[in-house]
Amino acid sequence: MNQHRTLNFPAKSTFMALAATAATLLAAPSWAAPTQLQEQQSVEISASPDKVWGIIKNFNDLTWVAVVKASNATKGNTIGSIRTLEMGGPKLTEELVQYNASAHSYTYAIQNTAANQQVVPLSDVKATISVAPGKDGGSKVTWQAAFHRVDHSDTPAAGHDDAAAKQTMNGVIGGGLASLKQKAEVK
Repeated sequence: MNQHRTLNFPAKSTFMALAATAATLLAAPSWAAPTQLQEQQSVEISASPDKVWGIIKNFNDLTWVAVVKASNATKGNTIGSIRTLEMGGPKLTEELVQYNASAHSYTYAIQNTAANQQVVPLSDVKATISVAPGKDGGSKVTWQAAFHRVDHSDTPAAGHDDAAAKQTMNGVIGGGLASLKQKAEVK
């Protein structure tokens, strides 16, 4: 006995719509982590790279930034050193993750703690500051950072979105570079 079965497939347009929906759901989950943000600023300073590096080279001393009242570090310029900054309120702690004296550069990370996020409302902050030769025997200092906003939800609260996070880091870096320029250019 020969039996034939007829298989009924959905119409091609229905199949294509289901495939497109599945691809969209797989490609862009609603729980995706926020985009890593970046900020970079540079300043030209009318002082030699050696003079400028002499001001910033000690990881334990960030008092060249106007808002920092006191600064100390557990291991100086050794990788893993923890720097504590006092600015008149909650303290901020940062860890030295890379140090290169010959390249006049170091990288640090702000520790992800609730206390730190009261001071700087960002997470996963990793920043590098470096000094290079500039114009007319001066220096060019570059400070760059990669970070996330604290509110990782798809719809962050007002003032906790990407724009607010970038504005915060812009202020931190801009204020630090302005302080350094002022200190280094004193004759």
